[in-house]
Amino acid sequence: MIDKRSGCPINLALEVLGDRWSLIVIRDIMFGNRRHFRELLTRSEEGIASNILAGRLKRLVNAELLSRRDDPAHRQKGIYSLTGQAIQLLPVLVQLGAWGRRHLPAAPEQALRQRLVEEGGPPLWTAFADELRHIHLGTPLPEGRESVIARLQAAFAQAAADHRNEAAAKDDKQGAGAR
Repeated sequence: MIDKRSGCPINLALEVLGDRWSLIVIRDIMFGNRRHFRELLTRSEEGIASNILAGRLKRLVNAELLSRRDDPAHRQKGIYSLTGQAIQLLPVLVQLGAWGRRHLPAAPEQALRQRLVEEGGPPLWTAFADELRHIHLGTPLPEGRESVIARLQAAFAQAAADHRNEAAAKDDKQGAGAR
């Protein structure tokens, strides 16, 4: 149950999602398909502590934004999935990321992926939500649609490679100038 200060819808949402880590955990599951505790712990760029992650996962499961099931490959591991409620946060995360990209110094690779999601607008968000429902809830995937997740991952990989190549070229140029 939510410990609420008021019945204001924004306050109620912040009671569930307003801490420092909850939206980061949801982002990593939604956009990074990180489904196991260890993946969430080691692959998050923000460096969440294990006790904080465990608490957030428990809180998000209790709030019915995530579900947890045992991993059939390893009984002591769990697989976390987004619920329908969490998938409905996709446009909120897109808009939050859009604000961050416009007003704060975002990393070039993440800014590109964010821009692609923004520019895709509601049609892309709907297709992405369909993929998320397929992955996390087991609903059928509409046929004949290009994978949004694959497209975003490819764009991120290309931007990361471009960024590395630009950095290497800059280092080469600076090294040549020092000779």
